[in-house]
Amino acid sequence: MTPVPATAPAAPRGTGSAVRTRTHTWAAPTSYADGAGLSGLEVLQLCVEGRFPQAPICGTLGFRLVAAECGRAVFEGEPAEHLLNPMGTVHGGFLATLLDSALGSAVMSTLPVGRAYTTIQLGVHMVRPVFMDTPTLRCEGTVVHAGRTTATAEARVVGTADGKLYAHATTTCAIFALPEQA
Repeated sequence: MTPVPATAPAAPRGTGSAVRTRTHTWAAPTSYADGAGLSGLEVLQLCVEGRFPQAPICGTLGFRLVAAECGRAVFEGEPAEHLLNPMGTVHGGFLATLLDSALGSAVMSTLPVGRAYTTIQLGVHMVRPVFMDTPTLRCEGTVVHAGRTTATAEARVVGTADGKLYAHATTTCAIFALPEQA
């Protein structure tokens, strides 16, 4: 048996030497300066409308922000083969990132001009497997508490075709003043 070099991916079992590639593009992400003078909700709404780019992680993993209102953010994502773990199910990191995005964006939607957030705690519960052919998943995050220095939110991932719950999560976010722009 010839060992596979550490730098070359092993071919999937049963596929011979078939190697797949995936190419995606993204726009430069927004910066604090891009959103100067805008509330968190205004920035998110510009993303939904396509006037601000979606976060680069959206293109990397195959999900997108589809709605935002004060205290609520909704993302949708497509499971796919490039997201599989060695067991043949979609890696939990896809669901965790989808949930973290909806949770954080829900918190962001409550922030006034000049304020930002970062996740300081994320609790994720996956309740059923996601496969590469699972139809579109919808993740809705809602704020539970928005204070001056912290906020909490909860989110659920459900199948758009079957309405089944796939995962749910909670977060605590730190709220802080945006860094000064030079």
